[in-house]
This record gives sequence, C-alpha cells and structure tokens, in this order.
Amino acid sequence: MRTTLSLVLTLITFNLSLQASDSLISTQIIAFKETSPSESLILKRYGPSGQAGGTALPCAVFFFGGGWNGGYIEHFAPQGEYLAQRGMVAICAQYRTLNSHSVPPNVCLVDAKSAIRYVKANAESLGIDPHRLAVGGGSAGGHLAAATTFCEGFNDTRDDKKISTQANALLLFNPVIDNSVNGYGHDRVREFWEEFSPLHNISSPPPTLFLLGDNDNLIPVGTGVAFQKAIEDAGGRCDLHIYKNGAHGFFNPGRPNANGKEYYEDCIKKMDHFLVSLGFLKPQR
Repeated sequence: MRTTLSLVLTLITFNLSLQASDSLISTQIIAFKETSPSESLILKRYGPSGQAGGTALPCAVFFFGGGWNGGYIEHFAPQGEYLAQRGMVAICAQYRTLNSHSVPPNVCLVDAKSAIRYVKANAESLGIDPHRLAVGGGSAGGHLAAATTFCEGFNDTRDDKKISTQANALLLFNPVIDNSVNGYGHDRVREFWEEFSPLHNISSPPPTLFLLGDNDNLIPVGTGVAFQKAIEDAGGRCDLHIYKNGAHGFFNPGRPNANGKEYYEDCIKKMDHFLVSLGFLKPQR
C-alpha cells in the first residue's frame, strides 16, 4: 500500500466498533518514515484513545507476512483490535516489499527497525511504555519481529541508532527464523544471511511466544524446536506451541484447512496468557 505524504502527515482518527464489545477502539494512521518526497510509510495504532490516569500503556507492534514479497498492513488487525479491547496499544506497521517497491528482504528489515525506533522515540505521544514493548508478526513478518531484536546492522542512515530496536517480548506466528541454506529464502539473502537469520544471532533473548503448525510446508517443527533450544541455551524463555495439522498461516481467522476459527481463537488465547504472565495484561475475570 503506497501512501502519499500529503495524506498522512495529518493524523487521521476514527472509531472502529468491535463486534465482540460495545466499546469503541480508537484507530490512528501515522506517517513514520518518508520514502520519497511524495510518499511515507505508515503505522496503524489501535488502542484506548487516552491513558487511564496518565499511565503509559504496554504496546505490541506487528509486522505483516508475505514472504517479503507482498502483504497488507491490516494483516494483524484482528489481533491488534483484540489487544486494544484488553487495554493495550497495538500498532500494525507498513514496510516496503518486492511487489510494492521492488526492494530485497534486507530493506524490509531496515524499514522494520525504523518503525520500532519511531515507536520508542514517540512513546509519550503514542501513549505507550517503551519498556513494555512486544513485537510480533507472521511468517516473513515474524522474521522481521525477531530480527529487529537479534540482528545487528540493517539500519537506515537517517535513524537514531542510539535507540535500541530490541523488544521486551516477541510474539511469533509461524515465523521465518532460519535463513541458512537449509532454511527459508536463502537464495534471496545468501549474501548476508548470516547476519539476517534470527536463529543464528540469538543474544540476550526476551521472553518469546512461538506458535507453529506441524503441517507447515515452510517452517518445519524442527526449526521451532531448534529456536526454542537456542533461546533457552542463551538463558531465555520460549513458549513453543505446536498445532496438529496446522498449515502455514493457520493462526489467521477463517482458514478452513487449519481448523479456521478454532485455531485462530486458541492462538489469541495463548497470546493473552503469555502477555498476562509478563504483566502486560491483567488476568481476565
């Protein structure tokens, strides 16, 4: 999705009614990075319109999937709306892809890091606590979520590199985390795969939620197990959940080949419980 600078320099606010709740969730569209004199990348912020008692809220940033080729910013809108209803702020971030801007995967990561830095630098105006920041995504978006935390380099020269892109928690939905010759996308990233592959750059890992189907044709269960072991070997926590017969993208709503609504709702439940365990969310009554 291309967005002209003239359309997004002004904050657009509207109300989105959730079917599951009588409450209204405030949604904001915010330009965070200029890619040309007439175009900017955007964030979509879902969450309470104000801070209760002036308290900064925990936040989750999501990156859409699509193999670094395509995708759409609203991919994680259902998860974002759910978290907003639960009292968090959720942000869906746009980044350039092969289809939208003819860029390679490393540029996707550059944009993802810019998004995280923007969110942290503008935490006060966004109403969030930058020290309670979860970063998530699915497939290639899961790669970006993990890589913004683990992979050095891949920085926009205009970014303030003193702002860390490390998350306080990771929410990974069948993520691409191995870019070696045995992993996903190696032929497209072979020149820089060792620095680009989250599995091969784990250090000081934050608590991680990893959701994966055992019928995924792109991310083998063994890759998820290896990632969990690497995080635990580094002294971290990785909650790995394997879904029987789950195909790639099983966590999305309405997937008939992956138990559709049932698996989507269970993934939401697992995400909720994980965030409650970290103190990002209050337990549901």
